Amino acid sequence: MCTIVLSFSPGSAWPLLFGANRDERLDRSWDAPGRHWPDRPAVVGGRDRLAGGSWLALNDSGVVAGVMNRVGSLGPAPGKRSRGELPLLALEHATAAEAARAIGNLDAGAWRSFNMVVADRNGAYFISGLGYATPEVRALEPGTHMAATTEPDDMSIPRIGRHLPRFREAERPVPPDWTSWTRLMSDRSLPAGSELNIPPRAGFGTCSSSLIGLPADPAAAPSWHFAAGAPDRVGYAAVDLSAA
Repeated sequence: MCTIVLSFSPGSAWPLLFGANRDERLDRSWDAPGRHWPDRPAVVGGRDRLAGGSWLALNDSGVVAGVMNRVGSLGPAPGKRSRGELPLLALEHATAAEAARAIGNLDAGAWRSFNMVVADRNGAYFISGLGYATPEVRALEPGTHMAATTEPDDMSIPRIGRHLPRFREAERPVPPDWTSWTRLMSDRSLPAGSELNIPPRAGFGTCSSSLIGLPADPAAAPSWHFAAGAPDRVGYAAVDLSAA
């Protein structure tokens, strides 16, 4: 299970703020955000060493794509493609609208069920692949949203029920100052099951965290701060996107 939080504010200096905690088996190896795919030089993302895809990536056009499993579908399955392919497929496109349309035309049955968020400075989309037919695509309204294994802003999910109001009440970050969000993304306080930053349990937990901001000016550089481990333990550092 992973969690994505998104603040979409058209007309502001930073119209898109995107946070993601990756929860995974702690023995599954990965690489920090970089340009890991020679055939996709415009894509920066974290790379899963097992399957070669990404859980979260950004392209040079300013499109962000993140993928999560849906409830009951953790891990790979025989005969199914890796969900880590999906952000890379989305980032073949120059806008979030085009990316969402392309993912929505895929055969969802080729993958285990998934949730995706695809966004840029002009729009944000939630995509659910249910393991059959084609994925369902919906536009997200301006505001702050959270998604995990079910539908966006599902307050029955303990972590969303607890933390979404806190994100909505928090001061909206102005990158590179992410302080108001790093406190929330790093929170592993009890009760169990509602932590946004999951402590290690049976070899599973939060293994990295990202904060990505897209400025209104397309010529200005995005902001990506990355925690290469549980964020309350390792903290965040800026990703040098020019050198990634």
